[in-house]
Amino acid sequence: MLEVESVTCGYGKISAIRNMTINIHRGELVALIGANGAGKTTTLRTISGLLKPTEGRISFKGEDITGASPRSILAKGIAHCPEGRRVFFHMTVQENLEMGSHLRHNRTEIAEDIDAMYVRFPRLKERRKQMAGTLSGGEQQMLAIARALMSRPELILFDEPSLGLAPNRVEQVFEIIGDIRSRGITILLVEQNALAALEMCDRAYLLESGEVRLSGNGEDLSKNPHVKAAYLGG
Repeated sequence: MLEVESVTCGYGKISAIRNMTINIHRGELVALIGANGAGKTTTLRTISGLLKPTEGRISFKGEDITGASPRSILAKGIAHCPEGRRVFFHMTVQENLEMGSHLRHNRTEIAEDIDAMYVRFPRLKERRKQMAGTLSGGEQQMLAIARALMSRPELILFDEPSLGLAPNRVEQVFEIIGDIRSRGITILLVEQNALAALEMCDRAYLLESGEVRLSGNGEDLSKNPHVKAAYLGG
């Protein structure tokens, strides 16, 4: 479904990822793990069009999307739920959800999907007229996820969805991601909690210094001595 082939990308003259090759099959949940600065966020930003690769190729459903604009990539079915939630603080919950559907045109379907989000996230319904900046961190993360779903994506890129959340909210976010996956949406997950990511994923890639060092299914990587020592506290 998604193929990232020999991609190099970064900031100015600094390459944050080098010769990156990963692939994701339809319906999978694939995790990227690694230390801060390993290139995980850069990988997601490159896939979603926020950064332009200097080398390599990215294809989605067989179509070359290398260097395409974020708007074009979203229209093709890839949604990005960024680190830090990034909701529109000075807009209401309802307006944030509407912004998630800004590339769609069928107002009836959009209204139906907003209603469906309120069923899935009852707390957002309670807060629908409230400014997003006044929500708790967990509520903002729910809103960020719901906003991404409003584009009806086929693939969602999640960047550190549990970052800064209370333990009970972390568990809730992971449950939501598992539910999204069960509904047939493909997921690429960057997550600081490497153990949780490996437990819930189909496959994972370990990034170190901007390069893929290891790959395999979650169980195999969780048993790898290097992964255990460096990322799982064992």
